[in-house]
Amino acid sequence: MTDTTLTLISHPLCPFVQRAAILLLEKDVPFERINVDLSAKPDWFLALSPTGKVPLLKVRQPDGSDAILLESMVICEYLDETQTGAPMYPDDALSRARQRAWIEFATQTQTEGWMFLHAVDSATAETRRSAFRDKLRKLEAELGDGPYFAGADFGMVDAVFAPMFRYFGIIDSAAAKPIFDGLPRANAWRAALAERPSVRNAVVADYADRFRDHLRQHGALVAA
Repeated sequence: MTDTTLTLISHPLCPFVQRAAILLLEKDVPFERINVDLSAKPDWFLALSPTGKVPLLKVRQPDGSDAILLESMVICEYLDETQTGAPMYPDDALSRARQRAWIEFATQTQTEGWMFLHAVDSATAETRRSAFRDKLRKLEAELGDGPYFAGADFGMVDAVFAPMFRYFGIIDSAAAKPIFDGLPRANAWRAALAERPSVRNAVVADYADRFRDHLRQHGALVAA
């Protein structure tokens, strides 16, 4: 696809954008990244996005027109299907289907983790921590020897879970560590993802500071 220019329309803190950025970096695809202020969405962005959400991927066509893709998994699968580099799914149809099921599970897991991170009182924090831990226990039972979800090869499930795990390397370790205690495989997976170059480079250099500021602005207990 050398005749196609890719532009990722983004927000610096959006975890769903990070999925697409990880795919682009894994595939070693040149791309432009444009960040949008979602609190004051520009008209040009609203004209492109029917949901008003990021990410969007703008795909320059050979005739000079642009095609717009929305939704992170649609973008990720398009990139996997059209770009060179290692495939992000296994060849076997059953294995692919099972991995897509765990990607669906990631949405629930991220919701519980996000609500824990943004809890403003102890009771809510404990309820959400417990719910998030329950999701992690299910992952622990599925994981093998690693370092990645399905073994030695980094894949789509890894790209999807990595942005959520990133949060727990940013908040105070006193809040993060107990969540992963007793879950050695999940903890090792989280550490392996944090070291992956595509995961590290999927965010802006000051991402950690931005995320801590975001938590403080929302009065989150973990930001105290």
